Amino acid sequence: MHMKHPSRIPFGQLAILAMDNCRELGEKVNRHVVERRKQYWSEQEQYQDFYLNEIKDNYLVEVQSVRFANGEGKAVINETVRGKDIYIISDVGNYSCTYKMFGLETHMGPDEHFQDIKRTISAIGGKDRRITVIMPFLYAGRQHKRRSRESLDCAIALQELERLGVANIITFDAHDPRVANAVPLIDFQTIHPTYDIIKSIYYHENKLITDNENSMIISPDTGAMDRAIYYSSMLGIDVGLFYKRRDYTRIVNGKNPIVQHEYMGADLTGKNVIIVDDMAASGESIIDIAKELKRRNAGDIYAAVTFGLFTEGVEEFNRCYEQGLIKRFFSTNLTYIPDCVRNAEWFVEVDLSRLIATLIDRLNYDESIRSLLTATEKIKELLGTDSE
Repeated sequence: MHMKHPSRIPFGQLAILAMDNCRELGEKVNRHVVERRKQYWSEQEQYQDFYLNEIKDNYLVEVQSVRFANGEGKAVINETVRGKDIYIISDVGNYSCTYKMFGLETHMGPDEHFQDIKRTISAIGGKDRRITVIMPFLYAGRQHKRRSRESLDCAIALQELERLGVANIITFDAHDPRVANAVPLIDFQTIHPTYDIIKSIYYHENKLITDNENSMIISPDTGAMDRAIYYSSMLGIDVGLFYKRRDYTRIVNGKNPIVQHEYMGADLTGKNVIIVDDMAASGESIIDIAKELKRRNAGDIYAAVTFGLFTEGVEEFNRCYEQGLIKRFFSTNLTYIPDCVRNAEWFVEVDLSRLIATLIDRLNYDESIRSLLTATEKIKELLGTDSE
């Protein structure tokens, strides 16, 4: 009897290569993919024998990063990846990874993590069916435009990946998505985790969303205004803006120092406020704005960012929490979160592993990811369903 094939045909056998810098996230993603596939194929009994090799308990392939004593490295893949649809996941922002160089404990920076991605592609050696690089925190993405004689590292890095044969590049909340113009002939997607952040706020701090008359969305600068307006329109909450007056005659730590935060918006008295942004590096800007909001008699202050980097440590945030300046800080697990942050009372981790697993699963079957690129419908469903 002729057996009809199912419409879900994979592009190639799935292989997920989670680099050392995102081992925990990679394992979570793998569990979600396994769960999705077992559930799907359990409902397709007539095809189970034909697609038995698609139902696995593990899609992770181990990549070993070897370091020599002088700091040079190499990547070793410990099993065959020939003909596979490969997804390399790397957190280039993970500063907790270390190696020995000339006997010294050395922390890895974004440059070394990106080099390890290229080493891994080199180890694959062209035997893949397709390579997708998932870099949640885009390498060198903060340097997104060129002024006078300076480098544009992100554009060069994307072009390097293209030359190495990468077919798709996926990132989250790119500082400036126009950097995709550097690689117009391959697929570059920037995913916004807005739905997952709003869902987390909804379940942890419900009053912020349900009591929209007494809440405000605040953009910490003009660059984050589009994001703030999106939150505002989705949640039906008023929006306000701070803009930074900078001293352009000086550069401190690679940036022009902020002279003053100016506010534009409605009266803040008694309002609970959510500050939204793509990242908090040192957190100085968010803390300064929180102080400005308190001067304007705001109520509870919350921050929601995609990447909490905490480049200057967390002591200042601990003090802010103790002083009642910031009540809660929402951030994703798309980049490394130290235990001192993860265990802090003021911190809420937003898990994006299920979204990444869905992306990988759909791409492997050559299905559309359009519904994952916009959060609008899901946010409406979340708020509509739960408010009834």
